[in-house]
Amino acid sequence: MIILKAIAVAFAQYSRIPVPRFEWKEEDMRYSLAAFPLVGAVIGLVFFGVFRCAQYFDLPDTATALLLTAVPLIITGGFHVDGFMDVADALSSYKTREEKLKILKDPHIGAFAVIRIAVCGLIYIASLIIVAASDAGTRLMAGIAAGFVLSRCLSALSVLTFRSAKKEGMLYYEATSAAGGRKVNLILIAITGAASIWAMVYFTWPVEYIMLAAAALSFAWYKHLSYRQFGGITGDTAGYFVVICETAIAAAAGITAITMPM
Repeated sequence: MIILKAIAVAFAQYSRIPVPRFEWKEEDMRYSLAAFPLVGAVIGLVFFGVFRCAQYFDLPDTATALLLTAVPLIITGGFHVDGFMDVADALSSYKTREEKLKILKDPHIGAFAVIRIAVCGLIYIASLIIVAASDAGTRLMAGIAAGFVLSRCLSALSVLTFRSAKKEGMLYYEATSAAGGRKVNLILIAITGAASIWAMVYFTWPVEYIMLAAAALSFAWYKHLSYRQFGGITGDTAGYFVVICETAIAAAAGITAITMPM
């Protein structure tokens, strides 16, 4: 029952998929981080399913890429994109750390946030078009689908192991709630992460290292940026990372499709 409640909490927080409603207690949040990658698994399955349907109906590559881009946004409601745009506004302000943290709370959208998400989106869509048009498109799309799980495993791992920038907010509360089950969370996240890496290796071998390297570099950049600019991670920087990681994985798949035989 605890595991089922943890899964329900994770899907209620990070997706628009309907789940049973109940009063959340701290113990229900204890293992929600371990369940977070399951949201990525649902996104990945739908993503790949839409791609296969697009192949069956022989849709143009551009239309396929646009539909695939919409999948995670529809399932999650754009929760991670909102964090990306908040961080983009804060970084573009060039203000003090304290002022940047205040900007993260500002509900208004700045011009630089729009510009950065547009650039990121164009790179993502272009990468999917290249992959969809390639001979290895099916295998690479399966690797990208596995990336939705891997990005959320790494995001959950950061909540458990990285320093929080604030002593308040959803991320801090979730990290505090998960502290009581830290070992179990780490073990479950490690298992899920290993499964996503295995899937990526299985589908994209012998060039899987390019996509895995993209994910690893994104994770390292995420920690460096968060610590340097904000003094730690927040819920917004976690969303920022998910966008950056998944864009990097898609871009790596596009580079692979162009330069590497499979």
